[in-house]
Amino acid sequence: MKAVLGLCSYTHDSAAALLLDGRLVGFVEEERLGQDKHTKAYPELAVTWLLKEAGLRPQDIDAVGYNFSAAHYLHAVPRAAKLLLSAETRSRAVPRGLGFTTVAGRTLARRHTLAGKFPNAQVRSSLHHTTHQTYAFAASGFQEAAVLVVDSLGETQTTTIAHGRQPSPGRPQLRTFHAIDDPASLGYVYGAVTMHLGWRRGDEEGTVMALAALGDPARFRPLFEHAVRTTRTGFVVAPDLFPPRTLRRGAARVTAGFIAATCPPRRPDEPVEQIHRDLAAALQERTEAVLCHLARMARQGTGASRLCLGGGVAANCVGVGRIVEEGIFDEVFVPPAPGDSGTAIGAAAAVHLTTAPQPLTGFAGACYLGPSWASPITDWDRWPGLRTQRLTSDHARVEFLANQLAQGRIVGLFQGRVEAGPRALGNRSILASPLSTAIADRLNATVKFREPFRPFAPVVQAPNARGSTSPSASRRPSCRWRRRSPTRPANRPRRSCTPTRQHASRPSRPARTRSCTPCWTPSHGAPASPY
Repeated sequence: MKAVLGLCSYTHDSAAALLLDGRLVGFVEEERLGQDKHTKAYPELAVTWLLKEAGLRPQDIDAVGYNFSAAHYLHAVPRAAKLLLSAETRSRAVPRGLGFTTVAGRTLARRHTLAGKFPNAQVRSSLHHTTHQTYAFAASGFQEAAVLVVDSLGETQTTTIAHGRQPSPGRPQLRTFHAIDDPASLGYVYGAVTMHLGWRRGDEEGTVMALAALGDPARFRPLFEHAVRTTRTGFVVAPDLFPPRTLRRGAARVTAGFIAATCPPRRPDEPVEQIHRDLAAALQERTEAVLCHLARMARQGTGASRLCLGGGVAANCVGVGRIVEEGIFDEVFVPPAPGDSGTAIGAAAAVHLTTAPQPLTGFAGACYLGPSWASPITDWDRWPGLRTQRLTSDHARVEFLANQLAQGRIVGLFQGRVEAGPRALGNRSILASPLSTAIADRLNATVKFREPFRPFAPVVQAPNARGSTSPSASRRPSCRWRRRSPTRPANRPRRSCTPTRQHASRPSRPARTRSCTPCWTPSHGAPASPY
């Protein structure tokens, strides 16, 4: 039996995955177990659970797949010299070369650290975008697809387009035929503007995406058309607005020219004004346009009718929805963990495919991959006034949940194995009725503790999806799809169907349920019927 451990560690969104003879045994993000969101620590708790689940010890691991390659960071060093040729970028040349060299050494040291934790394992590094590609394509179950990965930065790559084929079951093959290197980075631009607007880069880009629905993109449209200009080979980023990154702490991500053309940086405790909404709207609009441009390149370059998306920018469900609505591909797939945590699965799969003959199994449609608990472990004595009731059957549980929702209560659902990725997919979910106009404000203020403009995902039964969402949402049902669809009732005014306030542009992430869809548990979709 060949045991391969895949790791995302020491950067952000640490996670671990385990394959036994090519079978995906489990995967979990460290933050799900340690409660430290986006942690960059070694995923000790995740690895411990995986080994226990499989009955293994650290010395039983045959190979470790790591999601970064140290040597490829060095490719950016000689290219940094080109920055000396322009007055706009000259000051970044030396810091950039030093920064990438430092990170290369740091990555190599991390690989040696991992080798010490698993004494009999060979530690293999994969290109970061290769791990994204491998996970996205393997999880899709497609026989052929274009694979588009867009993020902030791999080693030097920020965007890749690959052609995925599966000539035999469970043995996917990927060929990268186009790559865009830093400093042309869509994720970098989105993160820089997120910071400028007062939110955390690498964490709260979704807040900016939500804010965009309340703004007018026309105000800053010309600025972003200049900032991120599409080309025949992809896109370029204007250095007079977004200086090349240096990988050095504290380096500015926007220029004085960007600030002069937009607004001063907003502090997190300052109110959100219309100029901030408009800036977010223009950023989001340009992001969607560039994503569609890249998707068209992927379609033309591969001839495939299906698209797999990966990388942090694939978490932008509004942008993914735009690709779907444009009809560039017949089907669009996003895995449940498109960001860096999912590269733990991709790193393990990449190592297995190059070192073992067995097919990959357990990937397609896999959402629930983390630990489960047979009985509650909460100390209920902490809430002396709390009433408890044990429900002994699925039918009783469904009826109870439906009744609570009908009474306007907010329900926390904790069951089964932990979902992969950042989205609640029915096992760790918060459910509420959309019939109350105040429910969104209540959820944001008292449960989620976040901005009042943040949206929620409607749960729609598959037979009713076509009538309640746009055509883009009525394609193949799967919790693995993460897209935005304008909520649209069937032949009725919108608010008579779901009075809960939507965005100005009504974006949502519909979660369609049906009992035969393996990713959605019956008790997540079932309450919708009696309710």
